[in-house]
Amino acid sequence: MSCKLFNLCQYETNKLVRIKSVRLGSLKWTLNAVILMFICIMLLWNKNYQEFDLVVSSVTTKVKGVAQTRLPGEADAVWDVVDYSGPSQEKNSFFVVTNVIVTKNQKQGKCPEVPPYGRVCQTDKDCEKGDWNQHSHGIQTGACVRYDVRRKTCEVSAWCPIETKRKPPRPALLAAAENFTVLIKNNIRFPAFNFILRNILPEMNGSYLHDCQRRSDPLCPIFRLGDIVKEARESFSQMAIEGGVIGIQIKWDCNLDRLMRRCLPKYSFRRLDEKESNRTLYPGLNFRFAKYNTENGAEVRTLYKAFGIRFDVMVFGKAGRFSFIQLIIYVGSTLSYYALTTILIDWLIGTSCYSVEARQNYSERKVESVQDKQQCILSVSFVDEDHIRLVKRSQKKSLQHVKTMSVRKRKEDTGHLRAMVGVLQQGLSTDRQPKASASPSPSPNSSPSPNSSPRPNSSPRPNSSPRPNSSPRPRPSPPAWCMCSSCGSSSHPQEELCCRKSSGPCITSSPLFEQLVLCRPLLETALLYRDPLSQPAKEGQTSALRHCAYEQYISWRFGVAPPDSHPAIPSCCVWRIRREYSSPDGQYRGFRPARMSAGQASSNAQL
Repeated sequence: MSCKLFNLCQYETNKLVRIKSVRLGSLKWTLNAVILMFICIMLLWNKNYQEFDLVVSSVTTKVKGVAQTRLPGEADAVWDVVDYSGPSQEKNSFFVVTNVIVTKNQKQGKCPEVPPYGRVCQTDKDCEKGDWNQHSHGIQTGACVRYDVRRKTCEVSAWCPIETKRKPPRPALLAAAENFTVLIKNNIRFPAFNFILRNILPEMNGSYLHDCQRRSDPLCPIFRLGDIVKEARESFSQMAIEGGVIGIQIKWDCNLDRLMRRCLPKYSFRRLDEKESNRTLYPGLNFRFAKYNTENGAEVRTLYKAFGIRFDVMVFGKAGRFSFIQLIIYVGSTLSYYALTTILIDWLIGTSCYSVEARQNYSERKVESVQDKQQCILSVSFVDEDHIRLVKRSQKKSLQHVKTMSVRKRKEDTGHLRAMVGVLQQGLSTDRQPKASASPSPSPNSSPSPNSSPRPNSSPRPNSSPRPNSSPRPRPSPPAWCMCSSCGSSSHPQEELCCRKSSGPCITSSPLFEQLVLCRPLLETALLYRDPLSQPAKEGQTSALRHCAYEQYISWRFGVAPPDSHPAIPSCCVWRIRREYSSPDGQYRGFRPARMSAGQASSNAQL
């Protein structure tokens, strides 16, 4: 099976247009240099030449400090790490008690529920035995007892006396926790690179950890709690009253390249909870715990509602190492940025920075328009206009009056012009009259009389041959769309085209029309150029001469015809050429559009 069937043996590439301009060339290289600089900066800034791996870590903490405080109704008491660290430690976090509400000597028994958690009652019928809810301190016994001198509440079985709702003391009872210190031990690992490290660096010994301070050494792993809260832009004394949550962020940004190896932690702090009491329903952070003892054989406890600050340690980070594959991927992805240069320069050319002629010339060379096969575009050239009109063929409307799609500047076919001048200078019958003419044509060297009408207007109607020794038929009136009074009627709208857009003399009356279009030796020379071994056309074989005359007219009036369009020859010129080189049987094919390419339009230029 042929490889052409699958287009396997073909190669396609883009067509380039090179504009020789110092201004555009300088702009192109300037933009390319800016893009290259941007690519290099981003390559180094984001380390896009490296492959990365995320950190895997574990955190342990150790809090140290001693505080002395006086609780209401008690003597001074010393709180150590066991007291203020809470009953348990959470993962990657630690808690420090800063304030407390104490309810002493609670025993199992029966007592009135505390409002607003207890139901206010009048009689025992208002209390349901065994009832409770999520806000109750115990289970109802079914009795209604006096809570104070004005209110009665349902009696409950609970730890009595029940804790009352009170606001935390101000200032905080354990505000001295501000001077406590915490040692954070963070072990990290990057599995992709098999790299292990911790924030206590190898050069840090015991004496270093004993004396280091974060104020002078940002890598010191021992932190004062007051400094942590201060760097989070909070006040420790205010935060200690109701408590809160502080985040300790450890960021590892490691470069594992041999020449630039660096892997050190960076600490930052911020508050994580809502600090405004009037903007949240339950501000701060608190929990309860109890201390139990036995008195006279009965279990007694002291209930503590502890307020404090929880410190959450969060570890982020990544490590990068040079990777040739990542470098190639980055370079390949950034090559598309150079398309911005083309887009910007094309936009500048399309603006008013350049003339209309320059923009049109660039557009025609850069963009090759291909029309739809079902859409026939005709090019029309009027003798009283210096441009070419592009119109759509219509089956209903005369081609003379079809709306113009666009206007193109006429491009002279200089090669064809030089060839015609060279042939005419050889003396090939510049004053020769056509043999098939019904009446003699004026000599190129003589000008017609102003009062004499052009010969095409006095010639017989197309397809009618003159009879000898008989007077010619009267010429019928021209169609309504004819502006030169020399066109013949047609039943096809695409053939209804005059050589002029406004009223005036016909182009067939020009002596140059006789010399460039109708001159038989010139046409025979053109045919012989195309086929050097062909025989000269005989008197009865006029089809080739007629078609060659059509092509001569197109090259003369259209020059280089617009690509993907069909040159339309005016009706007056068609009938004049048919009278000169008529068909023996009087039959003609009529208008059959043939698409003209730039190469075909300039083929006559080689003559």
